[in-house]
Amino acid sequence: MITILELKRIVRLAFSEFKTHFFSLRMCVLFPLLLLFILGAAWGFSDPDAKLPANIIVNSSFDVLFLTSLFILFTATLGVVLIGFDSISHKRISGTLAIELSQPIPRWHLAISNLIGVWATVAIPTILITIFATFTINYQMNDLPTISEFLMYIFASCMVIYWYTSLQLLASCLAKDMGSAVTLGVGTWLLFTMVWLLVTIILASLFGVDATNMSNVEFEKFGAKVDLFSPNGVYQLLLEMMLESEDLSRPIGKIWVWTATFAWSLVPTSLFIWKYNLMKA
Repeated sequence: MITILELKRIVRLAFSEFKTHFFSLRMCVLFPLLLLFILGAAWGFSDPDAKLPANIIVNSSFDVLFLTSLFILFTATLGVVLIGFDSISHKRISGTLAIELSQPIPRWHLAISNLIGVWATVAIPTILITIFATFTINYQMNDLPTISEFLMYIFASCMVIYWYTSLQLLASCLAKDMGSAVTLGVGTWLLFTMVWLLVTIILASLFGVDATNMSNVEFEKFGAKVDLFSPNGVYQLLLEMMLESEDLSRPIGKIWVWTATFAWSLVPTSLFIWKYNLMKA
């Protein structure tokens, strides 16, 4: 069991890490992107006069938030890459890591504080902008999501940011130089954000599922199962559970979605802490 003293130490270290990242030049680039994409998407999708494609259904404020989640997937997860891809490798190159590892502190304390610090740097602005976006939606539609819908949205958004944080810090531990850190960080983000649909189509073809029509029920079921192995997919499945329209939600048991949520929260974090404990400055 973790003691109160250890918890306070982790919080202090995490806050120090948070300040370092939050007041960096990278955050000056990231924050306007978060503001523009999330707030702009919420404003555009909730505009009663907006002419949206026929396949985009907006009946409630949560529908708008669900559509806005696509921009969170793009900007917030990219923000984690910008903030955390060299969080460990840069310290190793600069010699700061050697000083940290020589301190009389359990290494897992340092690992968790790094994880929380990077996560909070992106998660806190995302939450604040989402709250502001919700009031923007209410201004245009005169409709607010229910408390359960809003809490689920915040929870899912925080979790996907956390999953990417653990992945990026693990990649940063594995990187030997700045070039490797960039390659691993951006490569991981591209795999789940840009390439995952292609992976799903290839796997569907290998398993004999018709991938020529991605709107058929068989492909949707298969795609939902494959998405359990992607942080982006699990994020979308969590939000789909709150949708009232069955046309937008995919047929998969909630138990599998929650199991994947737990696995994505545990496995990358455990691997990162394990790798951090084995690191040599």
